[in-house]
Amino acid sequence: MVAKQALFLFVTLGGLVYLTFATNIFNTTFSEEQMNALVAMTKLYIGSSMYCFIVSELAKNYSQVDKFWSLIPIAYVWYFASAADYNDRMVLMAVLATIWGIRLTLNFARRGGFSIYFWRGDEDYRWIEVKKAMPFLSNRFTWGLFNLFFICLYQMGLIFLFSLPILAAWQGTEPLFWADYLVGGLMLLFIILETISDQQQYEFQTEKYRKINNGEALDGDYKRGFRTTGLWSLSRHPNFACEQLIWIMFYLFSVNATGAYLNWSVVGPVLLVVLFFNSAVFSEGISSRKYSEYKKYQDNVPMFLGFPRSNWK
Repeated sequence: MVAKQALFLFVTLGGLVYLTFATNIFNTTFSEEQMNALVAMTKLYIGSSMYCFIVSELAKNYSQVDKFWSLIPIAYVWYFASAADYNDRMVLMAVLATIWGIRLTLNFARRGGFSIYFWRGDEDYRWIEVKKAMPFLSNRFTWGLFNLFFICLYQMGLIFLFSLPILAAWQGTEPLFWADYLVGGLMLLFIILETISDQQQYEFQTEKYRKINNGEALDGDYKRGFRTTGLWSLSRHPNFACEQLIWIMFYLFSVNATGAYLNWSVVGPVLLVVLFFNSAVFSEGISSRKYSEYKKYQDNVPMFLGFPRSNWK
């Protein structure tokens, strides 16, 4: 199952990128300045991917990409904004992406994601589960290939792609107007909601492990092992839902700029949604095996968006 998910994600990335840039479905004609900026940022993508691969292999810590997830989009968007001589819409997009990045970086840092030793930091527990699910990856060579192509090149490529609506916005000729402020307001709202959901989960996990470490009795959600209150009563992954909506809003800036509901940069948010769905499915498989009441939670609360059943507990 996990192997099929990884293969599906990789094939989807390759297929969508091919359809976008190697066919005539979308207009991918760039000016000389736009092409130069795209080439420069593509080099940054490849270089950062190789950095993550080399450091992760040497340190045997395979969450190096996580350290880039919230930071490198800031570099991408400000580079494009600068190359476009600080186009009004692109500056607005860059400011919002920076707010998102700073917020996510701080959340990652407080969970132990960074260390003064740059190659260290908290490692994503799911990579251990991936190895358990796919024993052939326990081999050093096969795991190295998985690390190179999926963990590093795929994930860093996805980050690059969901940042690229700012380049599509540069291609547009429409001036900044009311719809941009609406989209910007919604993007900021989803950043705030994501902040709240992460804070609720952080407070819950901190208190749960405090109780466990002190030998205190567990009740309610602490006994269940997972949070079902606050935003987590409306969605099983409110932070994931907001993350996807944030970058869908980011894409809508390019729609405002070009006047086209579908443009080539849609590939980024589409792939992000696909990744988060598969990531949620994989994580929930782990939670279902770990917590006896998680299946009941799944049956009554939507994964991302929807209407939870009332009084289901």
